[in-house]
Amino acid sequence: MKLNAQELRTAHEDDVVEAAKNLKRNPIYLILENIYDTYNIGGLFRLADGLAAEKIYICGKSEIPPNHKIKKASIGTYKVVPWEYKNTAEEAIEELRTLQPKIQIIAVEQDHTAVPYTSMEYQFPVAILVGNETYGVLPETLKLVDKIAEIPMWGINKSLNVIVSAAIVSYHIAEKFE
Repeated sequence: MKLNAQELRTAHEDDVVEAAKNLKRNPIYLILENIYDTYNIGGLFRLADGLAAEKIYICGKSEIPPNHKIKKASIGTYKVVPWEYKNTAEEAIEELRTLQPKIQIIAVEQDHTAVPYTSMEYQFPVAILVGNETYGVLPETLKLVDKIAEIPMWGINKSLNVIVSAAIVSYHIAEKFE
């Protein structure tokens, strides 16, 4: 079942959830740390649905569905993408490492130890960690990841929107494992 934006917005949640049960999910997880902009959270749900991601972990000072801005920006994909709230990204990482011992945790961040996202080797299952729009991933959380992926920036601005950054890296990873 494929639905356009209008169909997703107006579909009864039970019907969409039932249809999504048959969806083959990819072993990709998104971890959102302190994402303050609810529209970004909604957009990350759309991204996770586009990837058929296994799950989103919403962590820290982030709003969760059914926040009306998340509902609107997600065009209803919050209904079909499995998600869970954790107090911290560390809790999400610990849970993933317990459930998926071979998981690779990748932070998307500007950091002196970061490697260009195009030159990294990736493995499934993989979790992509993104931080908030102003400060990025917390330094203590960066210490818990396997690798830090960086997107080159050639202009004055230091970073891209969190949805754009997550999309660039996650689709690059997904393409490697088709």
